Amino acid sequence: MTPTATYRLQLQPDFPFAAAADAVPYIAELGVSHLHLSPVLEAVPGSGHGYDVVDHSTVRAEFGGEEGLRELARTARAHGLGLILDIVPNHMAAAPRHNLPLWEVLREGPESPYARWFDIDWAAGGGKVLLPVLAGRVGEESGGFETGTRDDGTPVLRHGDLEFPLREGTAGLPITELLAAQHYRLAWWRLARTELNYRRFFTISDLIGVRVEHPEVFSATHGKILELVRDGVLDGLRIDHPDGLADPAAYLARLGDATGGRWTVVEKILTGSEALPAGWAVAGTTGYDALHRIDGLFTDPMGAADLLGRYREFAGPPGDRGGYWTATVRRAAYRVVTHELAAETEWLTRLAVEACAGDPALHDHAPWALHTAVRELLVRVPVYRPYVTAGGPLTEIAESTLPAEAVRDAKAVFSVSEEAAAVDVVRDLALGRLGDGPEHEAFCARFAQTASALHAKSVEDTAFYRYVPLISATEVGGDPGQPAVSPEEFHAFCARIARDWPATGTVLTTHDTKRSGDVRARIAVLSECPERWSSLVARLARAASAPAPDPQLAWQAWQSAFGCAGLPAGEMAGRLEPALLKSVREAGLHTSWTEPDPAYERAVTDFVAAGPGGDAGEARSMLTRFADTLTPFVRANVLGGALVHLTMPGVPDLYQGTEREYIALVDPDNRRPFSRPHGGDDEKAALTTAALRLRRERPELFGESGTYAPLAARGPAAAHCLAFCRSGEVVTAVTRLALRLDEEGGWRDTELKLPDEGPWTDLLSSGREFTGSVVGVADLFADRPVALLARAGAVPGRG
Repeated sequence: MTPTATYRLQLQPDFPFAAAADAVPYIAELGVSHLHLSPVLEAVPGSGHGYDVVDHSTVRAEFGGEEGLRELARTARAHGLGLILDIVPNHMAAAPRHNLPLWEVLREGPESPYARWFDIDWAAGGGKVLLPVLAGRVGEESGGFETGTRDDGTPVLRHGDLEFPLREGTAGLPITELLAAQHYRLAWWRLARTELNYRRFFTISDLIGVRVEHPEVFSATHGKILELVRDGVLDGLRIDHPDGLADPAAYLARLGDATGGRWTVVEKILTGSEALPAGWAVAGTTGYDALHRIDGLFTDPMGAADLLGRYREFAGPPGDRGGYWTATVRRAAYRVVTHELAAETEWLTRLAVEACAGDPALHDHAPWALHTAVRELLVRVPVYRPYVTAGGPLTEIAESTLPAEAVRDAKAVFSVSEEAAAVDVVRDLALGRLGDGPEHEAFCARFAQTASALHAKSVEDTAFYRYVPLISATEVGGDPGQPAVSPEEFHAFCARIARDWPATGTVLTTHDTKRSGDVRARIAVLSECPERWSSLVARLARAASAPAPDPQLAWQAWQSAFGCAGLPAGEMAGRLEPALLKSVREAGLHTSWTEPDPAYERAVTDFVAAGPGGDAGEARSMLTRFADTLTPFVRANVLGGALVHLTMPGVPDLYQGTEREYIALVDPDNRRPFSRPHGGDDEKAALTTAALRLRRERPELFGESGTYAPLAARGPAAAHCLAFCRSGEVVTAVTRLALRLDEEGGWRDTELKLPDEGPWTDLLSSGREFTGSVVGVADLFADRPVALLARAGAVPGRG
């Protein structure tokens, strides 16, 4: 069954299955068809997100166990809801005391039956797995080691709260000899950057990659999920991070066969015009591609360009550290590939050397040249990764991930042109052209996996925090270099997904978005008033009682404060401070997670408390007055984005709480436990409920057989009206760039052409009906800046 709409709940120890069941009646009343649950398999105790799975065969006890999940499913069914589950095939927690397969690998080494579960380069570690878990060098930590036994008599090695298995026959050895005798090497955490020899999730050494490409590993890690699907507990799946897998297409085909083709979406981040591979056995993506198009509709392209210039003038960022988007991305990519992903780059180099050694035609490529070629090609992959297997067919799309210009620019790094031939070798290995031997298969898969990690870390987690002229554009799936999307581009996108992926997911807010959809909608208004904003920031900088440690931070901090203007008194500083500290650490320009600058970070917290996070004072008053003047235009963006999301092609996913105004920043701020709203009218909630119930009552209008048709406005303000029709029965119309519209004199005699003469009932305003094939836009938007029309009589009980 394809959902009509889903509602994401973040399960955690403070919000288990029983709490989710209590929320079911409220969520069902909204009009969604399915609950969308965060991961539920056994995870590291206390985990607030569940992506650190330790046991695939067990439903998490902290949530209420398997019976609690089944009871939640029964409660949901009783209220007309099904369950969609987020699953994590790519990695597990690298926590040996909780992760039995990893425990056994560490105890038995490469001969363990579990050794094929994990991507481990045993040769690189001299037959050992590097575990970078110690606070200092092993010699400095030697006094903290002790041996002991578990309750069942199993001998173990302990260091503080850490616990490790002992190789058989080594329990009685002196500590120095005992450490040397294990199949693992305990080491200082800083060695992970250069010496790690297992695949991890991005740069997080606490998460170890799982090789689900092996059938026995797939079966073991998916058995419980597939049982829950067969038993009717689950109706569909969300797949976390498919780009980490060796062969996403093969994995999804196997999963689709095992689930009987249940509705499945993948967390695939598409870049620019990149399309989801047509052969993937899924309904589509989780929806970040839609998020970018929706946000872009409400961003003024000319104003965004003006804002960029004013940001450069105010903050003065160097071109490759926040001044120019492309240069900022390239510099960030070099930093990540040579620093955070140094171990991964070395691994690829070793594989390339082995592949060349096995082919006489490829002899005499020096390891340094292959290493340079790997680095230079990785930073030039324009998307997250290529999709290709060694010796398999090479599609034009896959080949375009390492285009000729990338090869040319990579070769330019070499002083000797003959040595630059290593670039051709690495490119051919990455695209699977040189055969399907073990080294070729390994290199092809690892290059793609590393490219994905590099893109995520350098773009999403670094460049997005350095390039901050308009922070609403620095969102997962977004393009800060071209933040605006024209109506024509939006319609083309919708037509394509209606044709190719009609059941794909769409989102505006998730557990991973850096700012909620409503915060981004607020900030996007600044693209319509760049001069006013830059003038305000200059005055705020003078008014704040503590200076910002750098002007780039000041610019984005004040934008963040503006985006959160709806927060209750007393909350701003406590929520802004951790988000902005995370921002400067991720940016890595003045401080970082691994190389913190306490003085700089103290200056950040002092500035936030005195300025953007302050509840009183001149700066706060100035920002509040400014925000108040933009309230009508923020309203248009928030309601417009919500209605477009709920009625465009695809299956909308609502993140918990976003049916109403939802102000949230980056995690952990956006992962607070769900709480049911109490009392008070909320215009967005009324809109959301009306649209969701329409989808539930008339699923055929929005489903795979439904159609999408743009509707054209005409007149002096036509560019400010975005409208479309679903299946000839429902019309969505929203106001875009409302501040510019107001400055230009309003709608005047602008008209919207409807599909026919109707009559058409306004589902957002009781008693309003339109007859005729043309409606004045000023009349259409008389009550609010959006309209949802249904053919009279088309919706039971309405019209």
